[in-house]
Amino acid sequence: MGFTDVRATNLAVVLRHLRTNGPSSRAAIAASTGLNKATVSSLTSDLIDHRLLRETGSSGNRIGRPGTAVALDGSAYAAIGLQVAADRLTALAVDFAGEQVLLWHRALAAEGGRATGEIIALAQRTATRVRQQGRTVLGLTLAVPGLVDEDGTVRLSPALGWSDVDLRGLVASSLRQPGLVVTAANQAGLAAIAERRAENMIFVTGTAGIEAGLIVDGKLLHGARGFTGQIGRFALGPAGSPTLHDLAGIEPLVRRALPGFDPDSLTDLSPAVEQVIVQARAGDAAVLTALRDTGRHLGQGLAILSNLTDPSVIVLGDHYAALAEWIIPAANPELAGHLLAPGGAELVASELGLHAAALGGAISHLERVDSGRSMPITA
Repeated sequence: MGFTDVRATNLAVVLRHLRTNGPSSRAAIAASTGLNKATVSSLTSDLIDHRLLRETGSSGNRIGRPGTAVALDGSAYAAIGLQVAADRLTALAVDFAGEQVLLWHRALAAEGGRATGEIIALAQRTATRVRQQGRTVLGLTLAVPGLVDEDGTVRLSPALGWSDVDLRGLVASSLRQPGLVVTAANQAGLAAIAERRAENMIFVTGTAGIEAGLIVDGKLLHGARGFTGQIGRFALGPAGSPTLHDLAGIEPLVRRALPGFDPDSLTDLSPAVEQVIVQARAGDAAVLTALRDTGRHLGQGLAILSNLTDPSVIVLGDHYAALAEWIIPAANPELAGHLLAPGGAELVASELGLHAAALGGAISHLERVDSGRSMPITA
């Protein structure tokens, strides 16, 4: 539940310190946060009583008497992220210490109402498994491509063929667990939370259109309705010109690189992307040209975003990451050439694979606790 008093704020200060710095003595926490030692001692005792912290032994301080370190306790709570793609579902859970305790992948062949039924079933199974592990579920977040409003309604998702689907409400009502926080949000924004490497960064995904998660001054940028980051609709030219997605999206890339590839198989892009990689490494001229063109156009689109938000890092996610050794060298000159400010952003590949958004969804609930918005503490 949310706390507004000073004590709750101080509890959050301690949790954020440990999330960032790892196991620390009470004295080290006091020195770092500015809280007095008596306050830190009282706060950590409360957090230990509620199984959010545990004692880990000596802190290893070199000066003076060693203190007993405290650390985040992963044994009592976990959070869930459930990522929805056109062809698959991914469920991931992390404990309160941030360690992954569950990762499931399921094929998604159904459409419309049947698809939501499969999503609900996986959410139920995942929550049940977490409880069977002896952990309370802090929350569950659904990561979806497209426009997702602040109420968790999927307003438009061309990749899923959805409009105005109250996915959050459907899943929340099916779980029937009072107090369980269920949310839904755009996949790119959640992936940016998982990938957060800098106070100002961009995470880009190109599988279901081109979407970007924008971290500005350490916080995910939501916009008035939660619809930020839809850069795939940019037209790089006069009216009627191809969009950024047409020129730099993953599916258009595959179609250009592998003209003989069965279009019906493109619901699952992974095999096609793997084939692109094989042929690129074999020196296939047509494939290498398609990759260079994709990187070049992507660099131009990212320059537009970079001039608006001034990131220090741009992370290429999902299939872009697998293709990064060809995409990045082609994108960098375009990115640098279209930036107004010197220096520019570093363009890097994600290391989180295809489930970054699921991880970000789970992490968002840990951050709710760390910020005091959803403390599982009754004292």
